[in-house]
Amino acid sequence: MTSLKEKRSIWILAMIALLLLPGAALAAIPGITGPSFNLTAKSGSIIVDDGSVIYMWGYANGVAQMQYPGPTLIVTEGDAVTITLTNQLTVPVSIVFPGQTGVTAAGGTLGLLTNEATIGTPVTYSFTAGQPGTYTYYSGTQPELQVEMGLIGTLIVRPIMGPKFAYNDATTAFDREYLFFLSEVDHLVHQKALLKKFDQINNTDAYPVYWFINGRAGMDTVVGNGDPMFPSQPYGALVAMNPTEKVLVRMVGGGRDLHPLHLHGNHSRLIARDGRLLESAGSILSEGTFTVSVGPGQTFDELFTWTGKDVGWDVFGTVDANPHTCTPDPDGFDAVTREWCADHNKPLPVILPDIKDILLGPLYTGSPLLGGAGTLPPGEGGFNPFNAYAFMWHSHSEKELTSNNIFPGGMLTWALVVPPGVLAPE
Repeated sequence: MTSLKEKRSIWILAMIALLLLPGAALAAIPGITGPSFNLTAKSGSIIVDDGSVIYMWGYANGVAQMQYPGPTLIVTEGDAVTITLTNQLTVPVSIVFPGQTGVTAAGGTLGLLTNEATIGTPVTYSFTAGQPGTYTYYSGTQPELQVEMGLIGTLIVRPIMGPKFAYNDATTAFDREYLFFLSEVDHLVHQKALLKKFDQINNTDAYPVYWFINGRAGMDTVVGNGDPMFPSQPYGALVAMNPTEKVLVRMVGGGRDLHPLHLHGNHSRLIARDGRLLESAGSILSEGTFTVSVGPGQTFDELFTWTGKDVGWDVFGTVDANPHTCTPDPDGFDAVTREWCADHNKPLPVILPDIKDILLGPLYTGSPLLGGAGTLPPGEGGFNPFNAYAFMWHSHSEKELTSNNIFPGGMLTWALVVPPGVLAPE
């Protein structure tokens, strides 16, 4: 009998196949654009890939359903930002904005860190959006509990240089961007909160067994944004790119633990930390990275590019099987296909086993070449019609690749490199 997880994995692979249609486009980071926002603190629940349902608190966009993480707030450097918070929970809540200066609060009651909203007493927070970058926002009221319960989200400040730059520097230009909000959950804390047994919650005993990217565990992470299967977890984490495109990955530490996040495929380039471009005296100090350890409350911005450079063979196939040319630009790549011309027309350096001697995965198209296809037995393949190269992007902590000790799950998703023309520009 097929398990729930197996059924979901098959369905998700079908969703990947639908993504890989000619001209398909992935939306930019989903969220709500300011500079004015109306957030509501509500209770609700999320679904985990092992079938569990976990009671949560979360911020909602106005009268909409609560979501985890909270709505991504998108503003531009210099905007006069206002966020009105209404509370539908039975406990006071608030919002603080690390990295922003001059924040004022009107209404509600004065709390330890800022004004707090109770039922019937909303609070309006105001500030001028400061330096561009990736930031968090979260409840400043008993954050050791309320952040765990889900009252946290991401704030993106775009530079005045334009929306296709991460910062006001030409080296931070990108073609596509993705948000990776990393967090974990101790479901026992949430069960006690549901029963209002707050006096029994001891944060020093917290022991998470669920790990998420954008509020979802793998493989649910690859389902598209806003899918009705996840009404309270609207943000997916599937990455797709054409060869040599610059992909901006915004990483957010949204929990209490440190998460070592690894992007397969190439080394990425760390360009900013905590909303600050890595520079000194006008010189950019970005660095190549293999794995980034994202700590609680930290944010990291990285640029990732898959080039196929120096793999030793033509990733588009030899010209007899796939007629194409490669005219190098000053950097050595073809201007149209972005192929690395030094490897043009070089054959795959290994002889593949006979089709009867190999076990075919559902994403194999009969060819190891980008965009290639081949003969497959009946019932095999079909989930990767354009033969994208797939890399698993994941936590490098083994336990974080499980959901309550079930593998695969947890903090993992996939990145797809698709042939030129399959993805429309963003």
